[in-house]
Amino acid sequence: MTNRPRVVMVANRDSFFLSHRSPLARGARDAGMEVVVAAGDTGGGRAIQQAGFEFVPLPVTRGALNPLSEARTFAFLLQLYRRQQPLLIHHSTVQPVIYGSVAARLVCDAAVVNTISGLGYVFTSDHRAAKALRPLLKRLWRMALSHPRSRTIFQNPDDRADFTRMGLVHQDVSVVIRGSGVDCAAFLVAPEPAGVPVVVLPARMLWDKGVREFVEAAHMLRAAGREARFVLVGAPDTGNREAIPVERLDAWTREGPVEWWGHRRDMAAVLAGASVVVLPTYGEGLPKVLVEAGAAGRPIVATDVRGCREVVRPGVNGLLVPARDSTALARAIERLLQSPELRARLGRAGRLLAETEFAESVVVRQTLAVYRQLLDGRWPAVEGR
Repeated sequence: MTNRPRVVMVANRDSFFLSHRSPLARGARDAGMEVVVAAGDTGGGRAIQQAGFEFVPLPVTRGALNPLSEARTFAFLLQLYRRQQPLLIHHSTVQPVIYGSVAARLVCDAAVVNTISGLGYVFTSDHRAAKALRPLLKRLWRMALSHPRSRTIFQNPDDRADFTRMGLVHQDVSVVIRGSGVDCAAFLVAPEPAGVPVVVLPARMLWDKGVREFVEAAHMLRAAGREARFVLVGAPDTGNREAIPVERLDAWTREGPVEWWGHRRDMAAVLAGASVVVLPTYGEGLPKVLVEAGAAGRPIVATDVRGCREVVRPGVNGLLVPARDSTALARAIERLLQSPELRARLGRAGRLLAETEFAESVVVRQTLAVYRQLLDGRWPAVEGR
């Protein structure tokens, strides 16, 4: 431990911290903070420690609601905050935001930042169980986001407007910061590979990412004689109700409309090998993979939904289509397959947008400004930075 002001960053998984919060943690450390990371341990704890941060495994269960598991998570956060007594706590993902905000109010005097990266399953699903949980979740959100010294960060203005309309948060204590940022240096722009074009959908293999529509579009385009490879990149999320069974993914590969490559760590290479990047999702906070596609200089086809609209400028760096419409999706993909010149033009614009609007440095600077505003002079080390 050091004498520097301490910030605790909390997420449901260590992999989420590594992919979405590690640049911010480095920025906070460079600005004079001691950073402690609490997250569900899926094997990434060592990487977090090697990056120079204290790592605390967080007991958290995803998937079906289990009251005993939820109580255990809440009790752990109470103990953690009582022991750490941080100056600031930054929660990401639903469980840490809700349980952590209440725990912080009970046992410490920390300022609290909550990042909302989408409405989540309960608000977006039409399933009966999701609808039944909405009143309870609204009460929990309202309790969590009313912390007297807090700020709520939304990744798109639609989510902010919905939370404000439902009375879950006051607009004057919320801010929109678009995404988690991208390391443009890690996604070098390379010429599109020669040969058969590759159309990639990179995402967790969930139904609500639009995977079914992508497969249907691939069927249509193959039937129309369009020469292309259609690739799914990502793993099923076994803790998610929308997870696509591995057996279904394997069957699609055997049947031929698409190839499933599974989880890939070398996303820069995957995107460099693509001709078109597709995300037909039903709704997002702000999909980082679309920003990465732009950084790689690749054109995008996405759905005209919250989150995607923040990244895709129609006719500039990509195309937008209605959600759940495989025919419109097929037409947009076909339009790009027919025109290498259009793909190149959209890709160049995507790179420029990534550099100027979505770079890690931009997001880190905006988030640290929220930290400073909340601390209000309590931490002189950050003043003037």
